[in-house]
Amino acid sequence: MISKIQHLYPISGIRQKMTGAILAWAVVLLPVAVTTPPVQAQTFSVIHTFINDGLDGEVPSAGLIRDGMGNLYGTASAGGANPCFGDGTCGVVFKLDSAGNETVLHSFRISDGSTPIAGLVRDGVGNLYGAAYFGAIDGGLCVFGCGTIFKLGASGKGTVLHAFTGYPSDGDGPAGDLLRDAAGNLYGTTAYGGENDYGTIFKVDSAGRETVLYSFTGYGNDGARPLSGLVRDKAGTLYGTTYTGGTYGAGTIFKLDTGGTETVLYTFTDGADGQAPYGQLIRDEAGNLYGTAWGGGLAGCAQYGCGTVFKLDVAGNFTVLHTFVGPTEGGSPYGGLLRDAAGNFYGTTEYGGSAACPEYGCGSVYKLDHAGNLTVLHMFTGGADGAQPMSALVRDPAGNLYGTATYGGRNTFCGGFTPGCGVVFKLAP
Repeated sequence: MISKIQHLYPISGIRQKMTGAILAWAVVLLPVAVTTPPVQAQTFSVIHTFINDGLDGEVPSAGLIRDGMGNLYGTASAGGANPCFGDGTCGVVFKLDSAGNETVLHSFRISDGSTPIAGLVRDGVGNLYGAAYFGAIDGGLCVFGCGTIFKLGASGKGTVLHAFTGYPSDGDGPAGDLLRDAAGNLYGTTAYGGENDYGTIFKVDSAGRETVLYSFTGYGNDGARPLSGLVRDKAGTLYGTTYTGGTYGAGTIFKLDTGGTETVLYTFTDGADGQAPYGQLIRDEAGNLYGTAWGGGLAGCAQYGCGTVFKLDVAGNFTVLHTFVGPTEGGSPYGGLLRDAAGNFYGTTEYGGSAACPEYGCGSVYKLDHAGNLTVLHMFTGGADGAQPMSALVRDPAGNLYGTATYGGRNTFCGGFTPGCGVVFKLAP
């Protein structure tokens, strides 16, 4: 059986600094033109470079959130003041002000969580909420702890709202961003645990009480191993993805109603439609769902395929909006999408682009218009600009885009194929 540590960044080339090395719906496919996409004039800047100094964060794999003052908040999966797993560190929550000055708001220790690979959510009074993939309970079924849900107050005080205990009664390994409703309830997924150890959907109420809403079965048509967060409609129905499971083992799109009934809306075939949808879905006003699949798509593209951007409409019709073709525009979109008011999508690819990065390239930032035309906004080089972005983007009212690149930056080693501990970047229109 593949371990939870091996699944921390499934299939991808990411390596973490731990103990050494720690069908029933119509599919519409749009034509794929293998041409070099246009590169739109953008001003790219690095607003923070993470440094392997034992205090700053390292290896930021999650996206950012932004407050009304222009401050950015995020997590780094390693770094900070506290050791974890022998030669590693537990990770941090950080803040970047509008001038690019970084403050480490919290350094994790195994007793309150470690390795936060999910992003943050913020309430109206400035409290931050998030998930740590490991930590809190050391030993037993979860060697490094099953993970935590945490709250970080505006004063910087951290609170563990829930420590997961794992299979069979609880989840294990929360990897996706949390969803918070108007009553203060938090919803999310775990990649492991539950009745079948194939992952869960959970709720943590405002008092910190956790309820497992659904345990994935991992067999038949059901999905397994959800790594992304959830999206919720006005009726309270939750939607998400699993990166594996389903009829073909290539992942699913699912919904969970308020009564706890789960329905698989689409099963990926590992063909032209894609496979391994890691990124979080987004939903438009009409109820259509949009997302990315990390692999599949163009046959013979790299090792696993270059991935797709897809739409699932309210009638259950699945459409491939774009198929990535690799070096010319990037490939393997790990993070989800950002959509503007005009219907354009923005996102990142983990691979493709510059061959300066070993394996499959350094990644890209792209724009996909409502007609399906892709424009490359930035190709990462693996140098000072960063490499291998794995998260969704955030956009300010002026149209500036912000994101993280997991590696690259200054020439220090943080456990990946590409030197550097990661960066926070900005793309101005």
